[in-house]
Amino acid sequence: MSKITHGPGTLTIMPEVPGAIQARETRLPRRRCGGPAVVRIGLLVVGWLIVAVLGLVALLRFVAWDSVEPLIVIDALTLIVYLPAWAVAAGAVIARRWWLTAAAAVIIVAQLAFVAPELLAAAPAPAWVRHAPVVRLFDANIDSSLHFHVGYVRAIEQDHPDLVTLEEFTPQALQAIVASGVLASFPYSCVAPAYGATGFLIGSRLRLTGCQVRNVWWDGQWTPYMVEATLWSPGGPVALRLVHTLAPFPVSWREWSSALAAVGQSVRASGDSRMLMVGDFNATWGNSGFVALLHDGLTDGAAARGKATDMTWPNGAVVPPFVRIDHVLTGARLAVTEIAAKPGFGSDHRYLVATVAIRT
Repeated sequence: MSKITHGPGTLTIMPEVPGAIQARETRLPRRRCGGPAVVRIGLLVVGWLIVAVLGLVALLRFVAWDSVEPLIVIDALTLIVYLPAWAVAAGAVIARRWWLTAAAAVIIVAQLAFVAPELLAAAPAPAWVRHAPVVRLFDANIDSSLHFHVGYVRAIEQDHPDLVTLEEFTPQALQAIVASGVLASFPYSCVAPAYGATGFLIGSRLRLTGCQVRNVWWDGQWTPYMVEATLWSPGGPVALRLVHTLAPFPVSWREWSSALAAVGQSVRASGDSRMLMVGDFNATWGNSGFVALLHDGLTDGAAARGKATDMTWPNGAVVPPFVRIDHVLTGARLAVTEIAAKPGFGSDHRYLVATVAIRT
């Protein structure tokens, strides 16, 4: 390239100095790359921040499992809370940031170790279930409804369960369900309605005996967390437990922890082989108190039948269900053969329908 200079009466074409061309051409790309460089650095910082936070969460899972309220909620969401580490790992590989890739991989391995027991629990139903009597179960947290939603009445009538268990059952819900006439098919019942989230109902076509409400001390009063009863099934007596712990929020996480511990004591005291435990545990395989129940000999029916990701909360059109806190647990002489979570009615929970075989 050259430039034209004008003098008096002359027109001179002067060659441009090569160094000047090089200097101008090298300056321009630097100005254009300044923005992307800042973005790359920012993304790198964000990636390391995500890895650091999730690394701390994983470490606390090992050394302080469910020891404080925030950890309880985070641990309950183990299936999803570590997912940002997967995105960081993918971005780090693309950007060739190998140290960040390795750090994110450690988080991913930790998550896989945490969730593997639940995801690998799926197995065929025992051979004996083919000839065993069964009980059809319908369980729902009706969400402190001031009325028993007509949708549940229709669902119960269509499903024809032998056993109906309801949580957050209020006096108004009792009036509504009695008025609906659906209870006429269930001559045996344990009814403990309460305002708020601590009421229960068990309705059964099969004989029930020994109904007792269990309580824990919380907020200056005794608070129900479980109903015990004996269900006289075609396969023999079954220790029935209907569970509902309060959610592990800051005001109630100690009650939640105490209630789960008390549920475990009930299993150990009465034996687990003929136990059917159902309800809203407000807990998942990520929580130590729930895992303790499994270590005591109970089997998670959904996980055993390959339904570990059949989530039960929340129930609604805006946010899809992302956590499974409603469960059917069985002892060694019982087995869930079929189970499904279905959309609830006027509740933030999906309800469960299950078939439970009982070994004679």
